[in-house]
Amino acid sequence: MRLVLLGPPGSGKGTQAARLKEHLQVPHISTGDLLRAEVAAGTTLGVQAREVMARGDFVSDEILLGMLEDRLARPDVGNGFILDGYPRNLVQADALATLLHRIGQPMDYAVQLEVPTELLVERIAGRAAAEDRADDTPEIVRNRLDKYTSQTAPVIDYYRQHGQLTVVNGVGSLDEVFIRLIEALSPAKEIG
Repeated sequence: MRLVLLGPPGSGKGTQAARLKEHLQVPHISTGDLLRAEVAAGTTLGVQAREVMARGDFVSDEILLGMLEDRLARPDVGNGFILDGYPRNLVQADALATLLHRIGQPMDYAVQLEVPTELLVERIAGRAAAEDRADDTPEIVRNRLDKYTSQTAPVIDYYRQHGQLTVVNGVGSLDEVFIRLIEALSPAKEIG
């Protein structure tokens, strides 16, 4: 199964992706982790990314897509993958669709974890307190969530228009959310 996991910060994407990875027996590909690994390994794309980040700029869509293409060429993605953190905008969604078509691995589903904003703020504030991070004040968190919503709303609509979007309630215990995810994906697993 090939899927994109969408959701704002604090929605539980990383936690649920790790659980889905074990259940579906496919790799979890986080673009953030991928970027850090490429930089640490000193690959050509990693060196380019390091230079961009050293200037304080965002890594370009082209560099991210190149890293993703390299990652998707590995044999462990033959039975599928879970993408986390990509795509974040329409340009990336189109580029991903083109890449997946070219490599013969079309997307099965985009799953959106839906969580109310106030609960997201609460979750992130709790995480910030546990990690002693002063930069995650409720105001900063709300600002980040607003930016996420404005950037990803078109991506969510993109997958909805392509008949690939599945929305899952992300409120509840880890097990409750995981069961909802499995139930939402079970028809795809049978045909995918």
